[in-house]
Amino acid sequence: MSIRTRFLIPLLVAALALPAGAAWAQQYVGVAAREANMRAGPGERHAVQWSLSRGYPLQVIGRRGEWLQVRDFEGDTGWVHRSLTGKPSHEVVRAQTAHLRQQPRANARLAGRLERGDIVRRLERRGDWVLVQRANGQRGWVAQRLLWGG
Repeated sequence: MSIRTRFLIPLLVAALALPAGAAWAQQYVGVAAREANMRAGPGERHAVQWSLSRGYPLQVIGRRGEWLQVRDFEGDTGWVHRSLTGKPSHEVVRAQTAHLRQQPRANARLAGRLERGDIVRRLERRGDWVLVQRANGQRGWVAQRLLWGG
C-alpha cells in the first residue's frame, strides 16, 4: 500500500464516521411562521417544549425527514418542522449589554442599548458590524461578536 493510500483511507473513514448533524453545524434558519413549536423529538407526537416567534434564529444540528434538530443561542435543543422555517433574518443579542451605534465604529455615537436575549432584524453587514432594527423601529450598528444567529 502506498503512503498516499495509507494516509487517505483513515481520513475517509473518519469523515464517514462524523455524525449526520455535522454537515448542518453552521447552517442557521429563522422561524418563518407566526409561531413554531419546539418539540422534544422529530414529530407531532413529541411534547412541545416551548413556542418560538417569527424571526427567531436557530442553528441546525441535525435532520430527520422533514424535521430539523435545532439549537438556540443558549444551547437548548429541540425539533421544529422544516416548513415552519426559512432563511434567517434576525439575530439574538448574546452579550449582557450591547450598544447600538450610529455608525459601524466602536467610537461612534450611541443610538441605544440592547440586552441579552433581545431579538433584532439584521438589515446589513459591514465588516465586523451589523445594522439592526428593533421591533420598535429603532436602528443602529452592533458589533457582530455580540450577536448570534448567522
